[in-house]
Formats: sequence, structure tokens, C-alpha cells
Amino acid sequence: MTANSNFTAKIASIFSLIKQSFSSENLDLTAIPIKKSVFLLAIPMMFEMAMESVFALVDLYFVGHLKESAYAIQTVGLTESLLTIVYSISIGISMAATAIIARRIGEKKPEKASESASQAILLSIIITIILSIFGFIYAKDLLIWMGSSLESAQYGERFTQIMMASCLSIVLLFLINGIFRGAGNAAIAMKSLWLANIINIILCPILIRGWGFFPEMGLEGAALATAIGRSCGVLYQLYCLTKSNSLIQIKLSYFKPKINLIINIVKIAVPAIVQYVIASCSWIILARIVAQTGGEIASSGYQTALRLMMFFMLPAWGLSNAAATLVGQNLGNKNPEKAEKSVLMTMKFNIIYMVIVSVIFYGMSNYLVSIFTTEEHIKIVAKEGMYILASGFVLYAIGMVMMNAFNGAGDTMTPTLINFVGFWLFQIPLAYFLSYHLNLKEEGVFIAIPIAETFIAIIAFILFKRGKWKLKQV
Repeated sequence: MTANSNFTAKIASIFSLIKQSFSSENLDLTAIPIKKSVFLLAIPMMFEMAMESVFALVDLYFVGHLKESAYAIQTVGLTESLLTIVYSISIGISMAATAIIARRIGEKKPEKASESASQAILLSIIITIILSIFGFIYAKDLLIWMGSSLESAQYGERFTQIMMASCLSIVLLFLINGIFRGAGNAAIAMKSLWLANIINIILCPILIRGWGFFPEMGLEGAALATAIGRSCGVLYQLYCLTKSNSLIQIKLSYFKPKINLIINIVKIAVPAIVQYVIASCSWIILARIVAQTGGEIASSGYQTALRLMMFFMLPAWGLSNAAATLVGQNLGNKNPEKAEKSVLMTMKFNIIYMVIVSVIFYGMSNYLVSIFTTEEHIKIVAKEGMYILASGFVLYAIGMVMMNAFNGAGDTMTPTLINFVGFWLFQIPLAYFLSYHLNLKEEGVFIAIPIAETFIAIIAFILFKRGKWKLKQV
């Protein structure tokens, strides 16, 4: 009876924590036990990132059943690869906002945190408008540069134009969620993506296939559904930022440009942006190598495998974001040792999750690939890719937590240098050699990915243990 009572109490405690993690209450994460703080952040952060990956998979699912499915899948995949540049800028500014806001919250200065949040939003709006105009005008040229055929680029031009024109919603969705994560309120970030995805899932089949008063729009309908969904998520975020009980509150007066704050954000954001641009450009070049060596079938298979990997990888990235928040807040609270212990606890949780994902990839690859395509040649490439990619998942888990720990401390330069060496000096040359010189084509690219990620994880862990990040001032 005692054993049963203890078991029941533990289950009740877990469910209570899950319920608490989904609430939007403001918590002092520096004052509660490490395991509890990691748990409270990790659950909503994992769901948040899972919802972000759903955007691409929903589009991939519906367009994969269009008449010109090979063109459609390739367009969605290549556009997503192009958008990784936008994601990089979004995540870079978001990471700067998370680090600064977490530090100010740890110092118990919520008004300073709110001012920094407003300046980050202002900066991101200016940058994004320029990107959107460029992407809209040169959509077809960008697709061709990525390795798309002229016919495929003409087919997907409108899709890419709509997605590039909606960059502002992408950037703000990432940025404002980073603001909430820095404040320790990951539940609001999660809910904004729930809303965005629900709207996207409802609109996708309606706009793609046509229903009622809505005409059949095909591939362009998928882009519009995604843009509308993300925009609604941003509106919800802005509503939460104006509520009187929000720990971070934006006010009109906070948007007046403040040079010192902007410079502080830029100092952290620029290396963070470069950090993710390095990684993003690497993925773009890998996609181009596959398209050139294997053609449209290989490219579609590669994009399918990659989208599936990202679907399962983004929750792990969300979990690792807990390390960034806890590092920032505990350093602000003058407790670097608790910051380090929080990172190691987060890493353990992430390893467990990625082991489970590895099992899923090895055991369910045929089923997962079949959801998104019915073409056997595409399925063969995608399944092969999934097996190879899964071999490095445990090392991915370690690497991403270490990188987010540096970023959360405001030390964005260290992971930038790691990415430069790991991706540009190691992964790209290796993929090029395997694909072209050994004629392994798309298989060579698949092999290069886990090898490079393993190298990155080892270097990041060594530098983390040296502890220089604890001395970073923000």
C-alpha cells in the first residue's frame, strides 16, 4: 500500500508540474530547484518548437498530394532552405533578446527588460522589411540558384514570393517568443504557435483545394495559409505583451530609439545572426549539392528526410532553450554554479529524448515517409537519409544544449566560431568530397551531416567545461 501510495503521489506530482508548465504565471526560476525549473521550461518549449516544425510538415503533406508533387515538394523544401536565412536573423535577434531579458529578470529589473524587448522588436522590423522586398522580387532567381529547374522555379515562384513577403510575421514570431522565454514564461510562446498552427492546418486544405467561396489555389494556398497563421500568432503575442499582469510590458514610449540599448542588442545579435547564417548557408549548400548530383527525385527525398528530422529535432532544440533561460537568469542572480548545473540537467533530459527519436527513426521510417509522398523513388531516398541522420542524434542533443548555454550567457561569439569550423571548414568540404569525388551523391550529404554534428558537439562540450562563459557581461 505504501509503494502504491508513493507511486500515485509521484504521478500526481508530475501531472501537477505539467499543468503548471502550461500556465502563464510569472515564476522566479532562480528560487526553485534545478530539476523543477528545467521541467517547467522544457515542456512548453518542446511543444513550442514542435509547433514550429508543424508549419513545414503541414505544407509538405498537402502539397505532396498535388498533381505536380515532385515540383511542389521541391519548391516547399527549397523555399524553407531559403527561409533559413530569415530564421537565422530571427533566431539571432531572438537569442540576443533572450540573453539580455533573462539577465535583467535575474537582476530583478523587469522595466529594463521591457525596454530591451521593445528595442529588439523595432530593430527586427527594419531589417525584415528590406529582406522581404528582396526575396519577393528575386523569388524565381533564388529558386534557380538553389538548384531548381526552370520549370520547377516557374511553378513555385508565387509560393516563394508569398512566403518571402510574410517574413515579418516569421521574425516577430521568433523574436517575441524569445522575449517570453527570457522572462521565463515559455507557456505564452507555446500558445502563440498553437494558435498559428491551428489556423494554418484549417486554412491549408481550404485554400489549396478550394472550398465554398474559396477558389482552388494549389501551392499558393499553402503559402497564404502559413502566412495568415503566423500573423495571427504574432497578434496574440502582442496582445499578451500589452496586458497589465505581464512581466514584460511594451509601451509606445519604449519604441523611441535608444542607442545604448540598440548597441547592446547588436553586439550580442550580430554574432548570433552570423552563427545561424553559417549553419543556414551550410544547409542551403547541402540542398544544392543534392539537387545537382541527384536531381529532383533525390532532392525531394532529401527534403522529406530533412523535414522529418527537423520535426523531431525542434522539440529537442526547444528543450535546450531551457538552458539559455536558466543560464541568463542565474548569471543575473550571481549564481554561475547553478547555471552550470542547470545546463547539465537539461543535457540529460535532451539525451533521453533523442534516444527515443532514434528508435522512432529506425523503426517507423517507412510509415513516416509514406505520410508525405507516394512515389517509391522519393521514399527510398528519404528512408536511407533517416537511417544515416539518426546515427548522430545523441551527439546532436549534447551539442545543441551546449550552444544554447553559451548564447544564454550572451557569449554568442563562441558558438559562432564553432559553427564556422564545424560547418564551413568541415561539413561542406566533406559533403562535396563524398558526393562529387566518391560519387555518393545525396548519400554523401547524408553521411556528412552526423559526422559534422558529432565534431561540433565535442568541441562545444570541451569549451563549456572551461567555463569562460560564466564571466560574460551583458
